[in-house]
Amino acid sequence: MRIDAVSVTSDAVEALVVFDPGEPLRTSAHPQAVERALALLPGLRGHRCDNGEGRSLPDELADTEIAHLLEHAALEIAAMAGSPPTLRGLTSWDFRQDGRGVFRVRLAYDDDLVVLGALKAAERAVAWCVSGEGAAPDVEDEARRLRGVRRR
Repeated sequence: MRIDAVSVTSDAVEALVVFDPGEPLRTSAHPQAVERALALLPGLRGHRCDNGEGRSLPDELADTEIAHLLEHAALEIAAMAGSPPTLRGLTSWDFRQDGRGVFRVRLAYDDDLVVLGALKAAERAVAWCVSGEGAAPDVEDEARRLRGVRRR
């Protein structure tokens, strides 16, 4: 998974998230990913998710798009950096138009620099959650750093 492009509008940051051919797209392909994500970002347990079935985010994460996990991880890191926890995101895809494995993650923001940084930190965090390789990223340190770039 990689973020190929990012655009900023007056109210949202949109990332084009691309998975290589054959790379699993769903969290269910990585049994430890959700456990790692909830340990790394415990605030995810309180996230709301409009999944149409009333499932909590932890339940939804058991089998959802990895890009969807990226969306929530970025929102959580932004909240840790002082953004309102009510900011919303949306993960969408149109494989016919964009190709298989291409997702769009849209994140509302109160400070575009904070959300851009949170998105980059979330990309590293989700990569670790999926692979489990190396040391876990220090999301607390990332959030502290992002609080420092927040516009007053």
